[in-house]
Amino acid sequence: MNIVITGADGFIGQNLKVRLAELGYTNTFGIARSTTPDEFQRALSDADFVFHLAGVNRTKDPADFIDGNATLTQDLSAALAKTGRKIPVVLASSAQAGLDNPYGKSKLAAEAALQRYALDTGAPVYLFRLVNVFGKWCRPNYNSAVATFCHNMTRGVPITVHDPAAPLTLVYVDDVVDAFARLLSDPTPASGFADIFPTYATTVGEVVDTLRTFAESRATLLSPRVGIGMVGALYSTYISYLPPVAFSYGIPLHQDARGEFAEMLKTPDCGQFSYFTAHPGITRGEHYHHSKTEKFLVVKGTAHFGFRQIVTGETHELVVRGGEARIVETVPGWVHNITNIGDDELIVMLWANTIFDPQKPDTVALKVIQ
Repeated sequence: MNIVITGADGFIGQNLKVRLAELGYTNTFGIARSTTPDEFQRALSDADFVFHLAGVNRTKDPADFIDGNATLTQDLSAALAKTGRKIPVVLASSAQAGLDNPYGKSKLAAEAALQRYALDTGAPVYLFRLVNVFGKWCRPNYNSAVATFCHNMTRGVPITVHDPAAPLTLVYVDDVVDAFARLLSDPTPASGFADIFPTYATTVGEVVDTLRTFAESRATLLSPRVGIGMVGALYSTYISYLPPVAFSYGIPLHQDARGEFAEMLKTPDCGQFSYFTAHPGITRGEHYHHSKTEKFLVVKGTAHFGFRQIVTGETHELVVRGGEARIVETVPGWVHNITNIGDDELIVMLWANTIFDPQKPDTVALKVIQ
């Protein structure tokens, strides 16, 4: 399949090219501003599918909207019609299509040109009225507030918010390219207007506040829920704007005669992650918890775990070595300790189900062996 992507060097175009390559579509031709008219015509004459992403959305001369949106799409439609084949086209239109401004009118004219092409040829045409697409590689200080906020925050540059309550509807670029790519193998919905799911209804202030928690997390170690949904997409986008010099950062490291200890990551409601080391012969722990539980993973060395039920006196012990990929859990009401019984440094990863609160530590000192 020969796939043509107009606007291939743009924000959505770059993301789409990468996704198509991952899916095994190798015959793609990108049309950019540097493409000659002859190359444009040849690419379209050989096309089996076209993603029309090129367009003008910001200019000082309103006439550029007509040339870059309406006229370009009319030329594309005419070139495809000449082939005599029903070549599918995806149009990256805009939610502003039809609004009473030069940009909106030009996007509406682009839609109309492809609708005529579909009517004349019977080719499927998919019209996506996109709104506030965000994600990696979006150009800052152009037409995306999210891109500008992320770019500035990752570089310590102040941002300006005129109206925090201003509503904002967002669409993540990965969801856009997924919807586009699906049409290559599963041409649904039917030809016509199509939507991207999910969309995120939010406000400018909520987006800024969320991004600020990402920026602050390196100091607080507290990360919001960044695995799914809008917050997850915003987090991935924010991280993508980090300059290479900021790819790493330090965390507080506590060292004493026993070894070292460092907290790595804290969550609002799922505890925290840390690690510790212990020199040969050193014992750590010697305490119990009423509610807190922990998971230990020995990464390196040999650890002896000792347990004693604080009421019944029942005891338990076990030895775990690095590389065994074995989790040891502490149980409320059982005092526990960890001793390095090997000849090398002991390195242990640790997850606790709650963040340590010095005002309510839920950690009571007591020895396993009295």
